[in-house]
Amino acid sequence: MIAKAIQKIKDESGKKDIPEISVGDSVKVHVKIKEGEKERIQVFAGTVIAKKGKGISSSFTVRRIAAHGVGVERVFPVSSPAVSKVEISSSAKVRRAKLYYLRRLSGKKGRLKTTIR
Repeated sequence: MIAKAIQKIKDESGKKDIPEISVGDSVKVHVKIKEGEKERIQVFAGTVIAKKGKGISSSFTVRRIAAHGVGVERVFPVSSPAVSKVEISSSAKVRRAKLYYLRRLSGKKGRLKTTIR
């Protein structure tokens, strides 16, 4: 009985406009950044290398290559108010649930075979 009430609250408080993200997608995540009293949107573009959980408590990890070949990863909760929008640029054919092997690859070896969505 208590579990059903908790599940109902989770379903009502979750976001409704989340696209279906899968591992291997190239995404642009629009994140709200608060600096003092000002608030702005910053775009974090990269490849989804992992998904975790389901429902309101799920999250996904995005990896991108920053300046001088340094890899940067961020974990985004799906239902976070800081995430304003997620755009899917392209998809790739992958055979793994987690793409952690991309961490040790660089250059052309780190590419994924893209498919048109």
